Amino acid sequence: MTLTRPTPGVSGASEPVRRRGAGRAVAVLVLVLLGALVPLLGPSAALHGTGEAAAPGVGAVALLRTVLFAALCVPVGELFVRRLLRAVPGAPGAAPRSWAPYAAAAGFVAALGLASIVATGNAVPGGAAEIDVGGLYESRDGKLALVEVNGFLAAGLCALSARPVTQVWPLAAVVVAEALRAHPPTEQSPLAGSGLTLVHLTCAALWAGGLLYALRMLRRWGPSEAGVALLGLYARVAAVLLAAITATGVGSSLRRMPAETILEQLTTTAYGRVLLAKVLLVSAVAALALWARIRLGRAADPLTACSPARAEVLALGVVVAVSGLLTALPVPIRW
Repeated sequence: MTLTRPTPGVSGASEPVRRRGAGRAVAVLVLVLLGALVPLLGPSAALHGTGEAAAPGVGAVALLRTVLFAALCVPVGELFVRRLLRAVPGAPGAAPRSWAPYAAAAGFVAALGLASIVATGNAVPGGAAEIDVGGLYESRDGKLALVEVNGFLAAGLCALSARPVTQVWPLAAVVVAEALRAHPPTEQSPLAGSGLTLVHLTCAALWAGGLLYALRMLRRWGPSEAGVALLGLYARVAAVLLAAITATGVGSSLRRMPAETILEQLTTTAYGRVLLAKVLLVSAVAALALWARIRLGRAADPLTACSPARAEVLALGVVVAVSGLLTALPVPIRW
């Protein structure tokens, strides 16, 4: 009788892997919950001592817009990195599962919530009876809210189709609608402001979403020359994106707060305080990006750049939450 010896360590080796996977899932969940606290609790801290009054439901609006921005970053980043892959020689065919359908579903729910707030006169509805759906078609904000709802719905259907690249069009419609919403006709030169927001939001979605998907791709591939090439290609494009984000951010800030008053309003207005926090966060993200770029070019193992890149992704998540809060706060008065 022949005895077959069991392979030692097989079951034991799978246990640490499962534990690490569960640990990462818990860590991500905790980070998501902490990120949600920024838009929910941020308004009261930002408005404290400024004498400004917040609109009703500002915390809910900030949270919904944070989810909307995050839902926009994920599919845009995936499309961006897949485009970069065409320039990566010897790229493996394996790719991580797309999160675009889930992001579209989250974006649809967030856009629907924001539309319901618009339908009740910019107040959080207490019940379905208070929502005037027909009124959405009669106002500019209502029509833009409907564009965002339908845009995420169409993007989700495209992501599930045989040609997921087609989701670029409904996602572009969401970005345009958000840029127009941020600058009403009553504002001075609203088209210029919408143009700045359009570029700013597009570049931010490419940067944050692209880095997230690139890191997911590298994790799926494992150590490889193609992974180093992809990260290097992304880093070069990200430098241009950061420059565009900085330029449009400065331009938008100067439109909201004139140069001679901006230093004072950065500490005395809620919008200014959150904007200052965003600037500091983006500066930290830029430092992490530079650290990753240095490791990529000089380290013996270029893929050690993934460590600061992962920290960069987490910091970008906080930036998205702060950006959602910023859109819900009262715009400072031009002195």
